Amino acid sequence: MNSADLGRRVGVPSTALFTDQYELTMVQAALKAGTADRRSVFEAFTRRLPEGRRYGVVAGIGRVLDAVENFHFDDEMLTFLREQNVVDGPTLAWLADYRFSGDIWGYLEGEVYFPGSPILRVEGSFAECVLLETVILSILNHDSAIAAAASRMSAAAGGRGLIEMGARRTHELSAVASARAAYIGGFDTTSDLAAGFRYNIPTVGTSAHAFTLLHDTERDAFRAQVDSLGRGTTLLVDTYDVAEAVRTAVEVAGTELGAVRIDSGDLLLVAHRVRQQLDELGATGTKIVVTSDLDEYAIASLAAAPVDAYGVGTQLVTGSGHPTCSMVYKLVARAPSTDPAEPLRPVAKKSLGAKTSVGGRKWAARRLDENGVAEAEVIGTGPVPAELADRQLLAELVRGGEVIAREPLDAARERHIAARSGLPMSAMQLSRGEPVIPTEYM
Repeated sequence: MNSADLGRRVGVPSTALFTDQYELTMVQAALKAGTADRRSVFEAFTRRLPEGRRYGVVAGIGRVLDAVENFHFDDEMLTFLREQNVVDGPTLAWLADYRFSGDIWGYLEGEVYFPGSPILRVEGSFAECVLLETVILSILNHDSAIAAAASRMSAAAGGRGLIEMGARRTHELSAVASARAAYIGGFDTTSDLAAGFRYNIPTVGTSAHAFTLLHDTERDAFRAQVDSLGRGTTLLVDTYDVAEAVRTAVEVAGTELGAVRIDSGDLLLVAHRVRQQLDELGATGTKIVVTSDLDEYAIASLAAAPVDAYGVGTQLVTGSGHPTCSMVYKLVARAPSTDPAEPLRPVAKKSLGAKTSVGGRKWAARRLDENGVAEAEVIGTGPVPAELADRQLLAELVRGGEVIAREPLDAARERHIAARSGLPMSAMQLSRGEPVIPTEYM
């Protein structure tokens, strides 16, 4: 991979307080106990996929790299921690000099994952690694959930255009992250200008119902928009009567009208009627865009409709019912002392119930069948079998604290298309089911 920037990282603030207090109190106690510098390995993974999902989508790795790079405590933060008595003086002094100096390996953005996949592996001292837990999980859990929803919608769309337009349905900062994740998952454009500015995602947008209502007549509104934006614009035709609006739109813009947007009603029926009307008026090249609380199921139900593009908001930015991936960040190996020559020992949580983990520093590979289709996610802690050597999934992202694996967002988008196409066809089914391939441990 090259070192191309992901986009404009303008005015990126420190991420050091995007954390839970117990990360810092653990560091304090470990410093006092003399165990803070023990070499450690943490892994981010999920024990299960969200109910009904057949695969997960890795998104947020680029944002994690930014977060790690900008994780440092400035004077104002240290003053806050001191005034709130969060940690003691020696710990504050340690935090003042904090910069992550370890190594990070992980699945690349756009790749698919399954239960147990070691999506991110963070190696360094216990103290420097444990501080990153919350910020890493907050990014991966959010972005991967959005990317998975986007991927399902992309598969349902069958190559038709997809517009991300959920900025007004979520927090302003998560809206930007959502647009980025949606682009990785298969969306083509976003309505959010901040996402376009920061990540070079193509942006689109024309007008809302308010613009039509502003004018004395619908014709006046259409004329104003066409005069300003040209005949290739998209006119919103469901403010009043759809059939009358379509007729007026073609009269105003001519048969070169770019598109019409439908935002209400029985979209399947209305789209067919609008297509027929456009064709009869000679606007055979005018496209139809539909919006209105769409999700992957609604998109799939419109497969037979003459629709050219879908605009999706609420359901996308909320993960279409699964706003998190339930990823966890667990210590899986550590040295018995601070001696750098000491070998790592596997450790794992062994509590009752489903909250167990598998110890050891892991590798991961995807085994293919004779047709080149994925048949298993293979995870191990020992030597990598020769037949899986060229199928390994973890890539080096950070070496000695330095980010070495930035890439353009389009690379992640293309990787996802390839990864998804390499899964069994049943992965595209929207019906509930188990992960499309099993996870095997070696």
